[in-house]
Amino acid sequence: MSQAKLAFGLLGGAVLLMIFIWIGFALYLAYTKIDVMLSHLKNSTAVTALSHYRQLGAWGHFHLIAGISALVAFPKRHIKDGSLSVEDINSLPAPIKRKLVIWRWGILILGGLFLLFGGIGEIADWI
Repeated sequence: MSQAKLAFGLLGGAVLLMIFIWIGFALYLAYTKIDVMLSHLKNSTAVTALSHYRQLGAWGHFHLIAGISALVAFPKRHIKDGSLSVEDINSLPAPIKRKLVIWRWGILILGGLFLLFGGIGEIADWI
């Protein structure tokens, strides 16, 4: 195994590990802060539609946090189509809003890196 393959494998493994840690952080938010989020976002139709996922266990909680973080991270689009209320997004506490935005951008970056490493590994015929 060459040095490049080893380094590339270690970087890919680190990204995969970070994805699992990021999922754990999402589940932490889901199980500790979901009541606050749902109480502040109760007038938004998108959140109301997502709230049934709360009853589906860990996977449902993860899906709920991913949906709410998408609404909070990119609010203009959702406000424009009427699925998110401006008052709701403004009433959400700033620390929770910041955590959701950081989580959303983090998972987008980690997912992109994972796909990039997989694509480069496939092109280099290492996978």
